Amino acid sequence: MKFFGLDKAGMHVGVVGLGGLGHLAVKFGKAFGMKMSVITTSPSKKIEAIEQLKADSFVVSHDVEQMEGAVGTLDGIIATISPTQSLLPLLNLLKLNGKLILLTPPDLHKPIEIPIMPLFSGRRTISASMAGGMKEKQEMIDFAAKHNITANVEVISMDYVNKAMDRLAKGDVRYRFVIDVANTLNP
Repeated sequence: MKFFGLDKAGMHVGVVGLGGLGHLAVKFGKAFGMKMSVITTSPSKKIEAIEQLKADSFVVSHDVEQMEGAVGTLDGIIATISPTQSLLPLLNLLKLNGKLILLTPPDLHKPIEIPIMPLFSGRRTISASMAGGMKEKQEMIDFAAKHNITANVEVISMDYVNKAMDRLAKGDVRYRFVIDVANTLNP
């Protein structure tokens, strides 16, 4: 967020994907004083987004009316999931000079469509980033500590790992698994 200038109080930023990275992006954005919207395909995540994470709004990406109502409202979008088709719906949500930041690479066997005209007409930017350097990581950890930002996790035992992998494949994780090694090694 900081690198791309999406960390200013009052900005309106959308987060695509309310998983391991997405829920943290909402928490960081709220700590920066930004208005945060969650963009997802899952209407069931609305309670999590609004009540638990204190997101300001929620948009179901396949709900045409909601998407149309959000056109041109976002300063930036942080996409925490791999894009699968066209980036046009996301680009349309951006204001003039808006930035779409991809944090997860697309499937190399399924190329995504990047429409050029929304970039020209709205001076929009598409960029990507997988991780910052040591300095940025330390700044993030310090900021998280200062603002009490923690990751939501489900603690599991070592003997639950195979079931956890099955659940992970089904997308049934809120938001990440953490193996309790101490209790596994010292029961």
